[in-house]
Amino acid sequence: MDVTEAVRAVLTAGEPHVKVRMAREAARAWRQGRIVHRFAVDLPTRPVRSSRPELLPPNRMPKRGRIGSDANRIAMIHALAHIEFVAIDLAFDMAARFGAHFPPAFVDDWMRVGADEAMHFALLDRRLRGLGSGYGALPAHDGLWQAAEETAHDALARLAVVPMVLEARGLDITPATIERFQAVGDVPTTRILTRILADEERHVAAGTKWFRIGCESAGLSPAETWRELVSRHFRGALKPPFNDSARERAGLTRDFYSVGCH
Repeated sequence: MDVTEAVRAVLTAGEPHVKVRMAREAARAWRQGRIVHRFAVDLPTRPVRSSRPELLPPNRMPKRGRIGSDANRIAMIHALAHIEFVAIDLAFDMAARFGAHFPPAFVDDWMRVGADEAMHFALLDRRLRGLGSGYGALPAHDGLWQAAEETAHDALARLAVVPMVLEARGLDITPATIERFQAVGDVPTTRILTRILADEERHVAAGTKWFRIGCESAGLSPAETWRELVSRHFRGALKPPFNDSARERAGLTRDFYSVGCH
């Protein structure tokens, strides 16, 4: 089996529990040397999705209230679970779509990231079930995969937007989300989000590392190239506050984002 075959099995698994299983199996098989560093199979332009959750445009999503009530807490955890679910596909697609342009260590990193995202999703889904709900019980927005479609042609653009904007945004907002769950005494969710935050820092670091490597091999300035690509391919503005310390630890220094992109 080659990398694209293994990743295609993840992307075409629509049912959440099957996708998690396929993600774990692909990451394990790569780690054990049972997948060759070859890219011979076409990838789908969009992952397969099950009938639940109902996917809505972001502007049609119901507004979430404060997480003091069980219903609002479930809605927040469901939204986080959906982000992690889509992140599984984003990581594995990164490994297969662009792995041929980089050394095998690139696939190492994104297989590991994909396995992390599968674990995050499984933890949040289990938490939802513990609260009497589950992933798919509420609608979710369909905007996250747009970043993948917009950058499918360009490895540097994908690295610039997905790990270095979308995941970096997680570094900015997750600490405040953790505090909100702490404030209502939700210890299990707090623990899950604390684990996710630590992993997200590693994911941003992987994206930043490979972005720098790609820029340097092409003779490009990383910070200037990042600002140009984000301005061209990211739909939205980069909004403070920024978690400068976490971003710095991940290698995403302020010279990238302090100048602004828009």
